[in-house]
Amino acid sequence: MTEPLTYGRYLHLDALLTAQAPLSRPEAHDELLFIIQHQTSELWLKLALHELTGACDDLADDDLPLALKRLARVKHVQKQLIEQWTVLATLTPTEYQRFRGFLGSSSGFQSYQYRAVEFVLGAKDPAMLEVHADDETARALLTSALDRPSLYDEFLRLLARRGHAIPADVLERDVRVPHREDPRLVEVFRAIYDDPEHHWDVYETCEELVDIEDNLQLWRFRHLKTVERTIGLRTGTGGTSGASFLRRVLDLTFFPELYAVRTAL
Repeated sequence: MTEPLTYGRYLHLDALLTAQAPLSRPEAHDELLFIIQHQTSELWLKLALHELTGACDDLADDDLPLALKRLARVKHVQKQLIEQWTVLATLTPTEYQRFRGFLGSSSGFQSYQYRAVEFVLGAKDPAMLEVHADDETARALLTSALDRPSLYDEFLRLLARRGHAIPADVLERDVRVPHREDPRLVEVFRAIYDDPEHHWDVYETCEELVDIEDNLQLWRFRHLKTVERTIGLRTGTGGTSGASFLRRVLDLTFFPELYAVRTAL
């Protein structure tokens, strides 16, 4: 006889709530906070990746309204991720030092779901696959995201199908490499921004993409400030350069023409 479905069974709470295994000995009280912060972030990243991938498919199918619905959800997920830093920021340097040494070579830099989100948004780097050479699941996810057109690629293709003057070499480019700013695209977006009433849905999509990049930059900034208040300028776990590395990535952009058009208007 099949057991009745319950809340706990449906959500696999027996596995979920026993997935926190602090390594510090004696066990540091605050390590649980650190683990849950990162586990919940990975769950939100899983949902964000699911919605972004769906939005890519919707754009490829010319279903812009559904893509916009998914992107709106992504923005709410991002807000959850941003706000989570305020919880981790309650971890003082002294509290963190009580278990930091037990983390070994593990690092948030190794989050393959975060890298996959970046790939889907267009910041592709094949070298990231080597970071996960020993993890088949991670490599498969990243390879899939690397090989397919990014969200921005799909949006530009949709614009081309609607008659906007997207250059052929942009449409036919190697999607495994990052997109680079193209002044010809700035002119395309300038025409859209100059006449939003006649291009409302793509105009709205442009602003949704800017919102998503803005939120990601806020997430990066909150990450940076949380690291600075917890370990200062010390080297990060796993050998990363810590705050200095996080400060550099604030300059990375996904949709450069959507920012450049603001200067052109």
